[in-house]
Amino acid sequence: MSQSLSRILVHLVFSTKLRAPCLSAQIQHELHPYIGGTLNEHGCPVIEVGGVADHVHMLFGLSRTLTVAQIVERVKTSSSKWLKEKNTKLSTFQWQHGYGAFSVSQSDAERVITYIREQEQHHRKMTFQEEYRLLLKRYQVAFDERYVWD
Repeated sequence: MSQSLSRILVHLVFSTKLRAPCLSAQIQHELHPYIGGTLNEHGCPVIEVGGVADHVHMLFGLSRTLTVAQIVERVKTSSSKWLKEKNTKLSTFQWQHGYGAFSVSQSDAERVITYIREQEQHHRKMTFQEEYRLLLKRYQVAFDERYVWD
């Protein structure tokens, strides 16, 4: 086989440092497309980006040549720098150290897109911590509560 092809969908989630609700609606309106552009630049076709004041969700196709960890580093670094330059009130902005990355089947992609688009409504009933614990349990990811949050 002379050509390397893949289609691996990833649902990526990470929060602001200490889940600080510092991403206003206006910032989100610009940040989400910026993150999408960063994903596209690195060979990860963006499908959906969304979130609320303290975290973001992304659904994208994983690059054939980069790892999830490399993509996370590039997205966090680029968006953090962009946020600091965009708004002086965010001059000390940081993302949390960790992240959650979950595989998504093509047949389940629409459900995840809807889930990401409905984050605002979803978080009227549930905190980020509650949501994240549920995602970890749904995807059967073993975790130690002492090391999940920063």
